[in-house]
Amino acid sequence: MATQKTPRMDPLTLEVVELIGAVVARYHEEYEEAAAEHALTGAQARLLSLLSLEPLPMRRLAQKLKCEPSNVTGIVDRLEMRGLVERRPDPADRRVKLAAATEEGRRLARGLRGSLNFAREPLAGLSDDERLSLRDLLNRMLEA
Repeated sequence: MATQKTPRMDPLTLEVVELIGAVVARYHEEYEEAAAEHALTGAQARLLSLLSLEPLPMRRLAQKLKCEPSNVTGIVDRLEMRGLVERRPDPADRRVKLAAATEEGRRLARGLRGSLNFAREPLAGLSDDERLSLRDLLNRMLEA
């Protein structure tokens, strides 16, 4: 039976991992602050952002948010009460309910994205080539 060796953490790799962690932490901090300005929790804001792109079944939302479907139901309930989300039958399978952002929900999601300055401001200091390289490198990491 072959064993897979885990690569050793060299100092450069460790530094890159720490920097990625710092970027993620700052992004989440700003996202939570932006959500709070709209009287939303971070989970509500993330769910609304996902639904502003396309309607999704509750089970798929739970997978994307990495939480239990029952948690998603509660989040959707609260957003639905605010008129930001609605439930509708899935045209492909009427037994399945899709959650979808309302027009007001999509407007709020656009506002949330527009208020996230953390990534936008530092990225503006990079050239187009640098941003393309960063994008490509991040995609390679995610595909590995």
